[in-house]
Amino acid sequence: MYGPLDMVTLAGEKIDLHIMTQPPSGEWVYFNTQVTQSSGRVSFNIAEDKRLGIGVYPVKMVVRGDHTFADSYLTVVPRGTEFVVFSIDGSFAASVSIMGSDPKVRAGAVDVVRHWQDLGYLIIYVTGRPDMQKQRVVAWLSQHNFPHGIVSFCDGLVHDPLRHKANFLKTLTEVRGG
Repeated sequence: MYGPLDMVTLAGEKIDLHIMTQPPSGEWVYFNTQVTQSSGRVSFNIAEDKRLGIGVYPVKMVVRGDHTFADSYLTVVPRGTEFVVFSIDGSFAASVSIMGSDPKVRAGAVDVVRHWQDLGYLIIYVTGRPDMQKQRVVAWLSQHNFPHGIVSFCDGLVHDPLRHKANFLKTLTEVRGG
């Protein structure tokens, strides 16, 4: 989609995946091209010979048709990394506000996350909000001094955000080959 309220998807568009392989000042390396699904989604598999080491890598997905792009990050962690998962909606945010005012932070929420970060755990946030709200949610976490972490969003608008969160937790705990 081209904006937070644009409901027209980029179906059938070629998307080039570029990853900065030596951040923060390395070159952008072309990895792959895929075509978006009818929902506008695209997924990439990284070939075995292009696998990345442990780290956080800036990602740029460029639409071939008009050169617009989306920025993101790819995080590669060692197998066996200990992490703690926090739900944002209803846990950290004492009030719910999707498009309106700034939701209030529940008292002590930031201290709880910092405690687990100080113990050495990777911080992962999960939300039932759609990925089109990425910028808003990440800015909210930063504005309220939550520690940096990985943030997982729903794929578009979903009717069962709790199921999304449960499925996300399941994929985090599955042992994958390779």
